[in-house]
Amino acid sequence: MKLIIIHGPPAAGKLTVAREIAKRTGLKVFHNHLSIDCVKPIFGFGTPPFNRLIERIRIEIISEAAREDVDLIHTFVYAFGEDDEYFRSIIGSAEHNGGEVHLVLLRCESDELKQRIANESRVEIGKLTNPASVDASLTKHDLLSTLPGRETLIVDTTDSPPEVAATQIIEYFGLVQQGQI
Repeated sequence: MKLIIIHGPPAAGKLTVAREIAKRTGLKVFHNHLSIDCVKPIFGFGTPPFNRLIERIRIEIISEAAREDVDLIHTFVYAFGEDDEYFRSIIGSAEHNGGEVHLVLLRCESDELKQRIANESRVEIGKLTNPASVDASLTKHDLLSTLPGRETLIVDTTDSPPEVAATQIIEYFGLVQQGQI
């Protein structure tokens, strides 16, 4: 099982790039909001039970995918320092079950993030859409750093279309594209 974890600030293109990689490779996409949408109607966003359940859902799905040899792409916003233990538990859920984990950080200039954040595609799945939240997120949290001790491919999506970012990731990690086996 291969697990590609794509992280970065809101609107950096994580889900768009993940979908492009999936389209070309057949990897399944387990994006951040799948687990959020499952829990949010019952427990308020950010509450202790919400956070516990989100973590359990993600870890269990990734663990089971590793045991069943299902390749995945997982997306989420990682806050350096604050989320280190959680990030390592996500990685461990794959590696302890025979999975191979590759990390990708998508970076993007703040002004471009503000332009993208109100895109209709974000509204459709309930993502943050307020341009002011970009500055607030980047000021409050370090969303542009890598997890200490783990090799991470860094891709700047500011002026790069998702197809180009996907190609970089596919080539860097040697992912097999459909029809090229």
